[in-house]
Amino acid sequence: MLDFEYYNPVKVIFGKGSIKKLANLVPQHVRLGLLFGRGSIKANGVYQQCLDALGQRIVCEFGGIGANPEYRDCLKARDAFIENNVDFILAVGGGSVIDAAKLVAAAVSQPNLDPWDLVKDASLIQTALPIATVLTVPAAGSEMNTNAVISRSEIPDKLGFSSQKLYPVFSILDPETSYSLPDRQSANGIVDTFVHVCEQYLTSDENTPVQDRFAEGILKTLVHYGPRVFAAPHDYQLRANLMWASTVALSSIIGVGVKQDWATHAIGHELTALYGLDHARSLAVVLPGVLSVRKKQKSAKLLMFAKNVWGLDQGDEEVLMDEAIGRTVLFFESLGLGTRLSDYKLDQSAVDQVVSRIAAKGWCLGEDQGIGPEQLGSILQSRLG
Repeated sequence: MLDFEYYNPVKVIFGKGSIKKLANLVPQHVRLGLLFGRGSIKANGVYQQCLDALGQRIVCEFGGIGANPEYRDCLKARDAFIENNVDFILAVGGGSVIDAAKLVAAAVSQPNLDPWDLVKDASLIQTALPIATVLTVPAAGSEMNTNAVISRSEIPDKLGFSSQKLYPVFSILDPETSYSLPDRQSANGIVDTFVHVCEQYLTSDENTPVQDRFAEGILKTLVHYGPRVFAAPHDYQLRANLMWASTVALSSIIGVGVKQDWATHAIGHELTALYGLDHARSLAVVLPGVLSVRKKQKSAKLLMFAKNVWGLDQGDEEVLMDEAIGRTVLFFESLGLGTRLSDYKLDQSAVDQVVSRIAAKGWCLGEDQGIGPEQLGSILQSRLG
């Protein structure tokens, strides 16, 4: 096991009716910035629940944060919150809203800095407004970590950043808020969570049985409960287990003491920035390619994955690894996600474009930085059709 430091100060309030606890969790005398998406929280009643709990507090609202939160929308929210002297942000929504809140919190607190510089170099984030969250879309895990990803379509680019200043003060997780999610969002959230775990688990073997069993438990939960939610979207236990799985997956607890990969995310971000793929769908395309091309480096963990997640332990090791990757592809497809570039009408030109962009950035990807342009090309070409 590698040496590590672990710290996570986020208070989690989990369960039915927990939004009403905002009344005691949000300080009485703040000027609150309420950040949300494009209206779904008004349709499903979450917005009104929040207002009822907030009572007479001064609230400045900013709605309109979309999936893959846009930098320009973050700038608009920053300006609105500065104008209204906001000193506490409540993000109500999924990972996109929460990620936007993190950039806005830092940008409001450091108004003399270009916010895009904060994205490119998070060490510049020296202070940020306090953030709290009400989660409505289980997927990103942003409610319990310091991470955020922001898109800037006019460049185009999509970059992640992280700062210890951006831990939420608290996060409310009420599984009932996810009852109204469209099937597409539910499916995306399950795959997003699955790949988050794989980025931390399917790397090199560092003799970390505690982290590995945690990771496998999350993956098996997703495989067991994920497909069932479409037939029973109001099943509380299904929604509760999926919501908690998504949060724990990126709380950093399964990633301590291990090498982490994140190549799938880096490549997927390029596909999203260039071609507008849903984040989870880009991951469903890329992960099988990464695992196949990097089988030798990941063999110990892939065999563990085959046995402990998919129940495969008889036969040639090469066959077992291929079967585990194949089962993963079938799982993603069973949720309705395409796993090939051709499913999104992308061809060799997309491969060339992504390889060129990542090469230009000078990135070497993977847990050992072993994925250069040649392997990157092989990964994407393996997912063409």
